[in-house]
Amino acid sequence: MTAIVGGADEAGRGPVLGPLVICAACFPEEEIPFLKDKGVTDSKQLTPKRRDELVDVITGKAIAYELVIFSAQEISKSMENGVNLNDQEIDGFARAINGLIQRGAVPRMMWVDAADVKPERFGERIQAKLKSKINLLAMHKADAIHIPVGAASILAKTKRDALIDELAKEYGDIGSGYPSDPKTRAFLKEYYATQQRFPPIARTSWDTLKQLKKELGILPKGQTRLF
Repeated sequence: MTAIVGGADEAGRGPVLGPLVICAACFPEEEIPFLKDKGVTDSKQLTPKRRDELVDVITGKAIAYELVIFSAQEISKSMENGVNLNDQEIDGFARAINGLIQRGAVPRMMWVDAADVKPERFGERIQAKLKSKINLLAMHKADAIHIPVGAASILAKTKRDALIDELAKEYGDIGSGYPSDPKTRAFLKEYYATQQRFPPIARTSWDTLKQLKKELGILPKGQTRLF
């Protein structure tokens, strides 16, 4: 029987706009050298063009893969209810891996890129939500170390980029969605100036929005002057 190995990663943890995408993917262990030779690695080390080129390579070798998407509104609502981003990611990773398990793609080993400062804790919390016990190792920089995680990171990143492109068709040039992107900041400020609110694709719990309100000269409720 072919040994199966898997990896899971996310894209879009930090942006103030758009979704968080989590991917878990499984591959025949014998195909990992092929994926490595094709250049599969941490998505952040690849150009958008190269990531797009690798999608068909990865999906062509994958036994199965699962995507879990949290919209900006879902992220905001959960955080308003006291569920932090790490908790949401743990739920998302578990849902993605459970999707693989339910389809019969049970990995001999599953590596996960950890979002927690304590990767062991991150892995244990995911494991507690799985329908079957598997060998799961959460670690930092897993996407640059283990090919299956790099593959999952590419699928997650290209999916998020496609979703951002769809949002741009609806809202105009929104930039990358990251707080440091001048285009994203300009879009948010202009939207607020005309609508007196931020768009539904913005994560309302992000401090970025408070900063932008200050830049617009908008006082927090109950405050009489800017500090």
